[in-house]
Amino acid sequence: MIHSPSPNFDARKPDANVDMLVLHYTGMRDGHVALERLRDPATKVSAHYMIEEEGTVYSLVDEDLRAWHAGVSCWAGQRDINSCSIGIELVNPGHEFGYRPFPAKQRDALVILAEDIVRRYAIPAHRVLGHSDVAPARKQDPGELFDWAGLARVGIGLWPAQASGGPVLEEFGYDVTGAGQTACATAFQRHWRPGKIDGLMDDHCIRLLAGLLDRMR
Repeated sequence: MIHSPSPNFDARKPDANVDMLVLHYTGMRDGHVALERLRDPATKVSAHYMIEEEGTVYSLVDEDLRAWHAGVSCWAGQRDINSCSIGIELVNPGHEFGYRPFPAKQRDALVILAEDIVRRYAIPAHRVLGHSDVAPARKQDPGELFDWAGLARVGIGLWPAQASGGPVLEEFGYDVTGAGQTACATAFQRHWRPGKIDGLMDDHCIRLLAGLLDRMR
């Protein structure tokens, strides 16, 4: 791990407990540009960690501090996501610059880092989320090419079991009131049903959502 400090942080709220891991992609042309942006005081953007495509991990902000990675966001009624989360940026050009699959070496480095974070903070599986989950009206990352199912198979995050029923997105944590139904449904699909992203909660999506809720209980 390479220590590469960013000045973009402040203190977590005194009553905040870290119980969430938020994954992002950098959405920049390459890792060098992304690293410079995350360390530039003018951007007011950072994360706790950044992982290059070949697996190099950069430590940018101490975990005790509040990195500025989630922005305007909400999950399960919580609006200061930065105070209760650890943020990891994955180097990837993103949808703007040529979105592509995340390489195996990057994924392996993420698994090692995320396993340690989840264990130390006892982060529940259903609170390992993407930026698009907590900010569905603004963000798409890490997107539909990210292997959420593979991550869940090694014990990080949640993947649905088959179930029946008719839950709604608010039950799971999405800010439907603030972001809107379509944006939240699209974010849900990017994370849990990437094969078809149309913003409509069809029967398949509802069954997947019910399965996720079953696994939370």
